[in-house]
Amino acid sequence: MTGLTYRHHRDKTMLNTLSSLDLRLIRVFRAVVDAGGISAAQSTLNVSQSTISNQLAALETRLGYRLCERGRAGFALTAKGSQLLHASRQLLDAAEAFCVEARQLERKLVGQLRIGVVGHTTMRAHARLSETIRRFRQREEAVELVLSMLAPGTLEEALINGEIHLGIGYFWHRAPSLQYLPLFTEHQLAYCSQEHPLFRQAGNMAVEEAARHDWAWRSYPLPDIQLPVESWRITARADNMEAMAVLILSGHHLGFLPEHFARPMVEQGLLRALNPALLCYHPTFHMVTRQSARQSEVVCAFMQDLLTAHQLPPA
Repeated sequence: MTGLTYRHHRDKTMLNTLSSLDLRLIRVFRAVVDAGGISAAQSTLNVSQSTISNQLAALETRLGYRLCERGRAGFALTAKGSQLLHASRQLLDAAEAFCVEARQLERKLVGQLRIGVVGHTTMRAHARLSETIRRFRQREEAVELVLSMLAPGTLEEALINGEIHLGIGYFWHRAPSLQYLPLFTEHQLAYCSQEHPLFRQAGNMAVEEAARHDWAWRSYPLPDIQLPVESWRITARADNMEAMAVLILSGHHLGFLPEHFARPMVEQGLLRALNPALLCYHPTFHMVTRQSARQSEVVCAFMQDLLTAHQLPPA
């Protein structure tokens, strides 16, 4: 091809985008350079010398400039050929890295996982959640975890609205759009403070006697409670355990607290359980997700790790 003819094709064939053919031609060019010439590259590429020459010419036509001198004088890169060799190595290395990453993504968990948990659960429950996170982090994953402590009354709403992907807490009804799997049971007892007139009698208090006093109650419905609370004198409400403890410690209200949460205050002589055998209830904590025909792989993996941490069978 003459210099005039070469320039004639330049504007029409200048490389603007890469095709799979371009990548193949660039690999041929790199193989020729690595072998030190067209003849030496025949065994590497397993094609004839004329085929390699045609492929190099096709690449030069696509680029619009000569890459190498080849002939009786031997093989030598032009200045632009040397620069393209460096660029081609960067390109092919990046393409290989892309292929590796693309293959890994097939089995890698990616994205964000937002988890809502009721506050003031037992240390054992916290330990199981920590174990779950540890198991999950041992997977092939690149997931951002977002963990939020939420009031029981807001967990279901956050799940239904899509604000969180998975919730752990107790629930007083079953929304048809959610899936509930039981995890563990918590023990809640009724308490009075040392400032309350029932403090000295606490331990074997009759339900009828306790009902005649003022109670602090949750601002949301309670599940699994078998007591006639509708006839009790409820004069205060709280949406979390700390607020409930403040009301009970005032000496004016009776109220329920998780046994593990109240234990330090009982040991300090600040609280007493009214009647652990009768004035109690035992809510079941559930793992809750949205019902879906195809659950997210990230959510499914975390669910299985959570069930394993609680020594429960797979869902």
